[in-house]
Amino acid sequence: MAVAPDGIDSADALIELALAEDLQDRGDITSRAVIAASEQSEVHVVAREPGHLCGAVLIDRVYAALARRQQTSESCQVQLHLADGDCLEPGSLIATVSGPVQALLSGERVALNFLIHLSGIATRTAEFVDQVQGTNAAILDTRKTLPGYRQLQKYAVRCGGGTNHRMGLYDGILIKDNHLAAHADRSVADGVSIARQFLLDQSIDVPIEVEVDTLEQLQDVLREEPDIVLLDNMKPVDVQKAVRIRDNQSPSTLLEASGGINLDTVGCAAAAGVDRISIGGLTHSAPALDIGYDWPHSTPTEAFP
Repeated sequence: MAVAPDGIDSADALIELALAEDLQDRGDITSRAVIAASEQSEVHVVAREPGHLCGAVLIDRVYAALARRQQTSESCQVQLHLADGDCLEPGSLIATVSGPVQALLSGERVALNFLIHLSGIATRTAEFVDQVQGTNAAILDTRKTLPGYRQLQKYAVRCGGGTNHRMGLYDGILIKDNHLAAHADRSVADGVSIARQFLLDQSIDVPIEVEVDTLEQLQDVLREEPDIVLLDNMKPVDVQKAVRIRDNQSPSTLLEASGGINLDTVGCAAAAGVDRISIGGLTHSAPALDIGYDWPHSTPTEAFP
């Protein structure tokens, strides 16, 4: 499954930070101590368990950044055998990396940290996507991401077959209870009306989404026909009622279920007829996927001094 690596450039600063954490001013003193600088080899990047791949596009960036940091023109060469979004089985060969053994070792943990984390997100997303097959519901992420990692983590969600929610506070309006708390006299419908006027005044074209906790709030807000209504922590029976209310009052409004949804309950939410299901756990709680380096015997070009 080909996935456009939009936002992948955001990884460069994280890669530089990760290498700085590992190397500081001394570099990889273990590899320098026990591996001859001239020794060359190749390593296989291999999946240890089934899942979905994400982060393969970063392997070459890690080793290119390492070469720049070490001020050498001899960067390790990366050959990808699988693409981000592809399915993995135990033993799947993801990439072959060749070059100086010292460099291969120095970049190993940084490359793997990206791979196991992002592939874990892609894999967890795919599990949710599988549970809603045959329904109209899309699986969405949230803004519950690690600082600096948002674009990468949302890329991983796409690699797992999911859909991205808004990227930040700048590209979509989402009116939540806290936005209305300071004005107790305002209803959720008032919030939508005010937000719509703001967008018109500012010439901003983004969707308006509003969060509701009750069916009464839903009926109120549908009078303003928002683009999306988020049903927060509603019971399955209420979600079903919400779909019927939406169909009668504002068929063009999308309904999004969110809050406490897991792999056991996501199918029920999708079957109720919602259009979207947002899950913070895709990014904040996905377990790492086991991926490692397999080393063949290296071939020294000269005896170790």
